[in-house]
Amino acid sequence: MIGKLTGTLVEKSPPQLVVDCHGVGYEVDVPMSTFYNLPALGEKVTLHTSLVVREDSLTLYAFAEPGERDCFELVQSASGIGPKIAQAVVSVFSPDEFRTAVASANLAALTRVPGIGAKGAQRLVLELKDKVAVLGTGAPVVGATIAGSAWREQVRAGLEGLGYSTRDAEAACDRVSSLADESPDTPVAVLLRAALRTLAK
Repeated sequence: MIGKLTGTLVEKSPPQLVVDCHGVGYEVDVPMSTFYNLPALGEKVTLHTSLVVREDSLTLYAFAEPGERDCFELVQSASGIGPKIAQAVVSVFSPDEFRTAVASANLAALTRVPGIGAKGAQRLVLELKDKVAVLGTGAPVVGATIAGSAWREQVRAGLEGLGYSTRDAEAACDRVSSLADESPDTPVAVLLRAALRTLAK
């Protein structure tokens, strides 16, 4: 089992990264919440990982914080939920937010996640409400900010990485542009979550 990687960030194209660890390049998938907190290419990075084994593949998922990894693994313990949807959950919610949504049976919030409908949200609440207390005990990650209108490209890429069409992603960016204009220091991860909320309506 690979639990953590520390190395040089050599490639990043959402949702995938390549981290060079002493000459070995590890390809990992990351949620958007982690992607927006990455350092520049060539910089050192530490990621907490979870290896998902399937009959035809081995996929390494990576996270900026251990709490995000724990949330990712917990979500997959619900029946019918695979790693792609679990990764989308971590992109949409912080561990604290997910814990609150499940504990309060907030189905409307849970259905904001791409791939989770009403029945899936009910399943998450039913199967995880007694388990989510362990989540969200760490300090929140502030998130990276991007000056000017450059945030739009990052948010659009993030939405497309979650499976939305370019048209829907652009429309969501339009709907949150006033927030970005009014508060230029808003982290990109916050803008992404705001865009996701507009798509869930």
